[in-house]
Amino acid sequence: MGQKQEQRYEEWRQRIAQQEASHQSVRAFCRDHGLNQHTFYGWRQRLREQPVTFALVDTKPAPGADQRIEFVLTTGDRIRVARDAATVRLVLNVLRETSV
Repeated sequence: MGQKQEQRYEEWRQRIAQQEASHQSVRAFCRDHGLNQHTFYGWRQRLREQPVTFALVDTKPAPGADQRIEFVLTTGDRIRVARDAATVRLVLNVLRETSV
C-alpha cells in the first residue's frame, strides 16, 4: 500500500473512531462533518474487512516491565492481556476467527 493510500486509510480510521466516540448517529455525524453517508459506510465496511496482521515487537520484557501483552489492531484498537500462554492463545484464536 502506498503512502498516500495509507494516509487515506488512516484519515477514515480516525473519522470512524471519532463518530463512534461521539455517540452520534452516522447520519448526524456525516451531516455535521460534510461527509457522504454512503462513503462513510463504505469505508467502515472496508476497514472492518482488513485482515488481522501480527508483528512481534518485544519478546523479552524489561525487569519490572508491565507483564501484559498489547495487541494493536489495524483499526487502531488496542487489547492488553496477561502475558501467559493460555490467554494469548485464546486472544489470537478469537482474532483469527473474526478476521475470516
